[in-house]
Amino acid sequence: MNLYEYLIDAFNQAPVLIQIGFLIVLALIICIITLIISLRAIRSYLNIKGKEIIKNKKEFEALVVEYLYSGTGFDELSEKQLAIITRIKDAIISTSKRKSVITILSNLMNEVSGEMSDSIKTLYHKIGLITYATQRLESKKWHIVAKAIVELRRFKVYETQDKVATFLNHPRKEIRKEAQLYSVHLFKFNGLSFLDDLETPLSEWHQLLLLEALLNLENQKICDITPWLKSSNTSVVLFALKLVKIYTQFETKETLIELLSHPEKEVRVYTLKVLKELFGYEAEESLIENTSTSDLRIDAEMSLLNLVKN
Repeated sequence: MNLYEYLIDAFNQAPVLIQIGFLIVLALIICIITLIISLRAIRSYLNIKGKEIIKNKKEFEALVVEYLYSGTGFDELSEKQLAIITRIKDAIISTSKRKSVITILSNLMNEVSGEMSDSIKTLYHKIGLITYATQRLESKKWHIVAKAIVELRRFKVYETQDKVATFLNHPRKEIRKEAQLYSVHLFKFNGLSFLDDLETPLSEWHQLLLLEALLNLENQKICDITPWLKSSNTSVVLFALKLVKIYTQFETKETLIELLSHPEKEVRVYTLKVLKELFGYEAEESLIENTSTSDLRIDAEMSLLNLVKN
């Protein structure tokens, strides 16, 4: 009888509990060995990917820098730039290389401005990254869609306006927020048209981001804010009041006075602040006269008193 047969025979003759215990120990040993092998394989894969990312980063950083400094000073691209565009365009078929290029261009966009920034945007367009970003808008994963919209906004891709517009009222707030920021960053006050039928609330932080986007825009033409002051969405009304205050929209006075009867106290109080900011003490009499109920009159008088004290 060889050793193998002896062990099998001993196992068969052992009590059931010992057999079960032996099988459990054997299974644990197999799991541990499998786990060790898997961890080593993962570590090896990550090391290879890390080296590949570093290699790609160095290669494409050099190409992008060369592209930026190979310009002719005119609108036309130089032969060197065209050759670099072709080389990068062929390379970014690979997902990992494409991610490296996007990261490099995004980082550069945060560091440069003016003509250099325009050159980076041109490169982004020429190498076809718009196509890949547009494809990611079709993803079922919300974070991929949100990142794609951020990318399109950063590189000022205007031609995807219609596709991004489909996300302005998206149920996922992260996607909705990025779509709205894209709209405002690229299309200024016209990009605020989503407020016309917005049903979801605008958080205070998101309102600040939208205002910041507007404040960074030059030569902007302010649209009619009045419809948003009459919105059924309280957060839209509050945002519109901020716009009235920042851009001193005196022509909205009558609508502002109507808001003193708004069912939300927050809206009434903020309206008083805006009226005080725009019209000063001369608004006091009309404010008190236009508050119909006793509670609203008290609100108006107390708010005005506090404003005067401040």
